[in-house]
Amino acid sequence: QVQLVESGGGLVQPGGSLRLSCAASGRMLVINGMGWYRQAPGKERELVASCTSGGRTNYADSVRGRFIISRDNAKNTVFLQMNSRKPEDTDDYYCNVNSSRGNTWGQGTQVTVSS
Repeated sequence: QVQLVESGGGLVQPGGSLRLSCAASGRMLVINGMGWYRQAPGKERELVASCTSGGRTNYADSVRGRFIISRDNAKNTVFLQMNSRKPEDTDDYYCNVNSSRGNTWGQGTQVTVSS
């Protein structure tokens, strides 16, 4: 069983920054890809950014140049540094981990961009 613990969500003003963290734990866990998705009410969950075990990253066009995904493989943790936040970045953000135990989702953390 894989457990994900997300943290870092909250309220931020437009133009501000916020950092999300997601720590994975589990016995005999080998992690491949890690990423962040977001979902607005009534909409499908969409990829924000992902990072392979080798460090290859992928970003949604809407966040490229503003968000940075990174990993601490020793701690099985993925981070999402969100800069230059816009009101349209307001969503629930979900961590996703692809591992030897399959695909696992975090519980989600709410991020609100508002003045």
